Amino acid sequence: MDHAAGLSPTLRTLASRVSDATEDELPALLEAFWKDVESRGGTPLVEPVDGDPLHRAVTFLWRGHRATRQVLLLANRLVDRDRLADALLTPLTGTDVWHLTLRLRTDHRGTYRIAADLSPGDLPTAPELRQLRLRALSAHAAHDPLNPRRIGDRWGQPDGSVFALPDAPAQPWTERRDDIPRGRVERHRLPAGVLGAGRDVWVHLPPGGPRPDSPVVVLCDGDMWFGRLALQDTLDALAADRALPPPVVLAPDAVDRLTRWQDLTARDEYVGFLADEVLPWAAARWPLTADPARTVVAGQSLGGLTALYAGLRRPERFGAVLAQSPSLWWRPGLPHGVPKSVPAEETPWLAELFAAESPRPPLRVHLDVGLHEGSMVDHSRLMYETLAARGHTVSLGEYNGGHDYACWRGGLADALVGLLGRAVAGARR
Repeated sequence: MDHAAGLSPTLRTLASRVSDATEDELPALLEAFWKDVESRGGTPLVEPVDGDPLHRAVTFLWRGHRATRQVLLLANRLVDRDRLADALLTPLTGTDVWHLTLRLRTDHRGTYRIAADLSPGDLPTAPELRQLRLRALSAHAAHDPLNPRRIGDRWGQPDGSVFALPDAPAQPWTERRDDIPRGRVERHRLPAGVLGAGRDVWVHLPPGGPRPDSPVVVLCDGDMWFGRLALQDTLDALAADRALPPPVVLAPDAVDRLTRWQDLTARDEYVGFLADEVLPWAAARWPLTADPARTVVAGQSLGGLTALYAGLRRPERFGAVLAQSPSLWWRPGLPHGVPKSVPAEETPWLAELFAAESPRPPLRVHLDVGLHEGSMVDHSRLMYETLAARGHTVSLGEYNGGHDYACWRGGLADALVGLLGRAVAGARR
């Protein structure tokens, strides 16, 4: 985490005014400060860095009170969870202002949560005990009440707060528009099949209903995309702007963490579920194309791993693959739990599998990865090189962010435009 203490002009000005204020003047001064923060659009504060136009000073704030002991920032992939003390906000002496300034590139987008420690008793001073205290505190992190921009989560997790710096990639299709035709979201229960249990599948039908030539997108984690993220708003905006032929989206529910791990770790039964149960079930209900060139399999994290694996195993069904931040660190035999650290230079298991496969129909693949995702950046680059060497049409996008739905939701729309736009252009030639 790149600290930039003292770079915030706003806090320098406040500190100067506080030092000159009388005890009677201080409450009004602080109230005016917090109102000014609100009038700027809330937190974090984003300010220039002297002599460095490629970065901004990004200041996270918390309004504390007498019981506030410490305040922890959990910013997606900007915080080292093994060194949480580095992510503590600092109190401005004599005020209710807690602050932490980071120096970030102007194209950064990300999410964060904040946790305030109000517990009584002395704070531990030993580094290992302090780390344990902060790890326990992190479980209580929630959205920033001073930031109106929020993103939902699932399975009981609190919302996060979103910030985007001035040069972050535009996301023109992520907000709901009330003046455009709307598609329809349905939730269906598929009976038990190869997975041994029934599964819910979320379906988005485009405005006006599907057509026989409508593209099909099979998307992992339907409960997230059509739950808290409202992907239907993005799909309707894409259709209204004629950015791509409106697709039918089939998105199985992830159920829970353990089921998700079991399903989305290169499991042949799950690929069979997608290819031989979900697609035929949908084709029996609506007029859907069976053309693999117009059928995309997509996912994020373990879902990205699964999308790539599905394209490898069933290219006659899935001719296009979208893998965002794919979990290429995974290999057979890893137990459920915290992702294992894999050296950046180590070739991913799935890349080895692609390299060893006999020639198959070429895929169109788009990979996305965040520059703050550590070894996953190098793994994605190795996968890109492997796919290109095997004759697949592949592109790689690298964004300045982390392992983050705030980045993925814009990237998903852009990648679908690229993948399906090319397919349609090719079909017309």
